[in-house]
Amino acid sequence: MFMAPDPGLARLRISLRAVLGIGLAVAASELAGLSLPASITGGLAALLALFTVGDPTVRGQAVTTALLPVVGFPVLALAATLHTVPTVRDAIWLVVIFCGVYARRWGPRGHALGIFAFMTFFITQFLHAVPGQLPQLYAAMALALAASSVVRFGVWCIERRTAPPITPAAPAGRGLSRPTTRQAFQATAACAFAIAAGQVLSHERWYWAVGTAWWIFVNTSSRGETLVRGFRRVLGTVTGIVAGLLIAVPLDGAPAPTAAIVAVCVWGIFYTAALSYSWMMFFVTVMAGLLYGLLGVLHPGLLGLRLAETAAGALGAALAVALILPVTTHAVTDRWVGQAVRAVHGCTAAAARRLAGDPDADPAPQAAELEALLGRVRFALAPLVHPLNPMRARKARARQVLALLDDCARETRGLAAVVADPDASYDVRLTAACGRVEAAVEVLVGAVPERAVATTAGAPGQHSAARVHHAGTEQALAHLHGLERALAALATPLRRSSAVSA
Repeated sequence: MFMAPDPGLARLRISLRAVLGIGLAVAASELAGLSLPASITGGLAALLALFTVGDPTVRGQAVTTALLPVVGFPVLALAATLHTVPTVRDAIWLVVIFCGVYARRWGPRGHALGIFAFMTFFITQFLHAVPGQLPQLYAAMALALAASSVVRFGVWCIERRTAPPITPAAPAGRGLSRPTTRQAFQATAACAFAIAAGQVLSHERWYWAVGTAWWIFVNTSSRGETLVRGFRRVLGTVTGIVAGLLIAVPLDGAPAPTAAIVAVCVWGIFYTAALSYSWMMFFVTVMAGLLYGLLGVLHPGLLGLRLAETAAGALGAALAVALILPVTTHAVTDRWVGQAVRAVHGCTAAAARRLAGDPDADPAPQAAELEALLGRVRFALAPLVHPLNPMRARKARARQVLALLDDCARETRGLAAVVADPDASYDVRLTAACGRVEAAVEVLVGAVPERAVATTAGAPGQHSAARVHHAGTEQALAHLHGLERALAALATPLRRSSAVSA
């Protein structure tokens, strides 16, 4: 709950860079003599740019950042202009929501632009912006994006010195079964419910329910994932409200201490985002309370209203995923597990070719892909292993699947390390073991009939005679035997899971 590995201190550096970039953005707005709402707009725009832009290359990140005003400025104008026409405003926001989610099919760039468009509309509601404020809001947003870009791409470009993270491709679909299309309809329906429910609770702060419904759909792909994310958002909001009562209310908008604690919240948002949605929402909620304090509208009742709006948004998301084009946790998990075991197959096949004398064969990329896929499998299985899940049998199977896949990842890493040795030599036993692993994977994912195991296992590969025995051979064999055992054991919980879900 409180500790997690941070290889290369990457999360720490990104979090500190975010504090620097957002601080510079706000300072630029203040030095330009812009109003407090404009400075807040600038700070939030910088936060979004640093948080959501995730292209695999630095050049791609710079292009996406430059495109943010292209979607942000028109949405900002629409939201401010329609502020006094609620019906039209709500309809336009639902269009923005649908398009923002649908845009995720175009990868990280579409994802970032969609979020920025939605949040620009949200920020306008948060500040109750009107057309007369647009020039200052435009100036603040432009200054903020420029300042944060100077920090991200100039002063502290962490990505130039680190390899881009591997992002596994989501299982594709067609028509309404395509994840982005399905989620666009679900998120729009959830936000429509949130608009109605939120306005029943408050005519002034109804937008918090919409924000909750929207963000619950980010990075989720199944009914269970969405429900767990909704629970975690409510949990983070509750704890953040408690902290807000102890911190933000007594400060009452005092500029210096508020700015300092907002900086801590920014750091916390970036540092915990990849680890815990609850912790991230804790920091978001505390920061929101502090910003309300700066605007002079904070009181305990407002924080209670925020909790009620959050619950309304979470309820809207839960109803949407249950009633509109629902996708079960098992269906999503099976696809991700299938991709993971295929990565094991690819790694083993590359290792076999490398040991057989192919210098271009390298199992390391497949091993890295497997690690990334395991992260996605853990996320997909989170609803089943959640402490509140009452179905003990399914929880036990899910934990068994995770443990066995972790075994596969450990053996795959070890195998890749052994065959990377330039002195590693061919041994007929290694080829036979690789063949057995590949056959086990094929059986597991249904790629070939089970009887193929007898004919595939022990295939001699390209060579029929062993070369000089190398000390790493025994290590490689141990890793391959470990993979065999893990894959064989994995078949049992997967078959039971399929039988239950069928």
